[in-house]
Amino acid sequence: MKMSVLGALAFLGAGLLLTGCKSGPELTQANALALIQAKYDQTPPVGANIVINELGLAQGVTAKYWERTKIYPNRYWADFTLTPDGKKALKLEKGGDVLQWRPENAGDKSYSVIVVTMATNHLKARDLNEIQDESGGGKGVDFTESIVWTGVPGPLQDIAHNPGNKLSAKRHAEFVLDGGAWKLQSIN
Repeated sequence: MKMSVLGALAFLGAGLLLTGCKSGPELTQANALALIQAKYDQTPPVGANIVINELGLAQGVTAKYWERTKIYPNRYWADFTLTPDGKKALKLEKGGDVLQWRPENAGDKSYSVIVVTMATNHLKARDLNEIQDESGGGKGVDFTESIVWTGVPGPLQDIAHNPGNKLSAKRHAEFVLDGGAWKLQSIN
């Protein structure tokens, strides 16, 4: 009889011990996405860098963002000055208002310059992979970070979609359990 009572007490004690160790709430993809996007929304918005290649140079002339103001004797170097519309839409990475086109030779298709949009936007998190357990009890997830083009004029968006521009990137977010709730620790 004593053995039965001791066995029952041991069984109840083990049950209480296990129920006393609460695990945190589940981290769902929707929760993880919301935490990542909240971080992006709290970060000050920035302009997007856009690489202007030969095609983009011509598109900018057509959109009246810049106009050729000087051509050099070698016939493939030129200066393009930002128009008033161009100054409203973008700025040159190196400052000033003259886009200096300086390819290596007449056939150089790889030459480019970088401009920065004047419209400032937040980043957008999307396409989360499966959430994984990480060492130390945390969780991690890979996702795609992309630029939001709201407020950027259509012709500048078209230039941004030319080859050479990076419109999204793969990132990894890490989460930790803090006070019974999941918290975004870092984005790499």
